[in-house]
Amino acid sequence: MYDVAPLFTRADGEYVFARWGRPIVPVVFGVDDATLAVFKGAIEAVVTLAGHKMDETDMELGANLMVFFCRDWDELLAVPHLDKMLPELGALVGRLKAAEANQYRIFRFDAAGAIQAAFVFMRMDEQLAQAPADTLALSQAAQVILLWSDRAFAEVPPLAMIDGNVVLRPEIGDVIRAAYDPVLPVAARDASHALRIGARMP
Repeated sequence: MYDVAPLFTRADGEYVFARWGRPIVPVVFGVDDATLAVFKGAIEAVVTLAGHKMDETDMELGANLMVFFCRDWDELLAVPHLDKMLPELGALVGRLKAAEANQYRIFRFDAAGAIQAAFVFMRMDEQLAQAPADTLALSQAAQVILLWSDRAFAEVPPLAMIDGNVVLRPEIGDVIRAAYDPVLPVAARDASHALRIGARMP
């Protein structure tokens, strides 16, 4: 059986799993229409793989998956109302600049522990600028469909090149599909949950 537990076990040894508990409503800022279509297509493909749903609007938040592209982290400070959604924005921008990071994801959770919203920030440095839009889109879509551990993809990325096409690694696709089994909980803190996912994989 594939060892699922490391994908949701944090560096401190804690097992933390969460999936979306509501339909995903994405919005992408800072890109042209062509790139926007690529991102929405990738998100839709991963959501379909999971057997989850998308929607036109979130009754509570409007959009609940927000993707921001920028050239410099300071640009985020000028985004209207973003600091109201993320009160820690100022401190976060400082940390991202200090770390010279080029991407970051923040999740919000509902009372049941399910993912309620996600914010994806992409700073288009030289490395990201060289990556094809479909690769960036599929990678980010895969990394927000579940709450993966902080080191899940530190050594092996979620994507692979098969027959000249960038695709989700088959085992990662299987984990996503199994994790959204309606019988399984939307959130878990016990590593035995990983065995239940593994048992549902091919």
